[in-house]
Amino acid sequence: MLLLISPDGVEEALACAKAADHLDIVDVKKPDEGSLGANFPWVIREIRGAVPSDKPVSATVGDVPYKPGTVAQAALGAAVSGATYIKVGLYGCTTPDQAIEVMRGVVRAVKDFRPDAFVVASGYADAHRIGCVSPLALPDIARRSGSDAAMLDTAIKDGTRLFDHVPPEVCGEFVRLAHDAGLLAALAGSVKRQDLALLTRIGTDIVGVRGAVCEGGDRNAGRIQPRLVAEFRAEMDRHAREHAATPAAS
Repeated sequence: MLLLISPDGVEEALACAKAADHLDIVDVKKPDEGSLGANFPWVIREIRGAVPSDKPVSATVGDVPYKPGTVAQAALGAAVSGATYIKVGLYGCTTPDQAIEVMRGVVRAVKDFRPDAFVVASGYADAHRIGCVSPLALPDIARRSGSDAAMLDTAIKDGTRLFDHVPPEVCGEFVRLAHDAGLLAALAGSVKRQDLALLTRIGTDIVGVRGAVCEGGDRNAGRIQPRLVAEFRAEMDRHAREHAATPAAS
């Protein structure tokens, strides 16, 4: 399981750089513009320069509307600015066909520029609260659009969490559908250390966190702390070891 950490700017990216041995992907977002709020191109460039070159930089394009051309241009801007993982929050897409149209535009725009870029179709565990495509539709949307991964996050950051909206067995089905489609499965949404055993067991490929590695557990007022990143990764690794040893033990 890969660990994706989301700093909100260059200062926090430098904190991530100090903990680079404990994370896999640095994700650029702007939390005050939404769950997958897009940051400025120059911030992506600065963060790309601030973290070790062997750590991929991910960038969110935003909680996007159903405007395929607009979103494709935004995604290309993120790639040009140095992101190799491009995440699109399908906030304004109410049907799978709309979501596929948006993601096909993103895939073409990004991969024409950089064929090795990694495109992530992101939906929301609390889709029922905002009227967008349902969580279990995401893997097929990602597959049909040529994306590389399907992701779930939470749209409304009000203290509710991933498993409050999508029960563990449904998250497991999401991961299975993604894997059956040849995709990676990413899960986020106020994920905490106590969730890691379950996320490991269901085969999650990427776990995205912010609040769990911020001072006080606060994604908005708290700041990312290298110590908390290291502790979170240590817990991830512990669960991975225990999971790997389970078949042998039985």
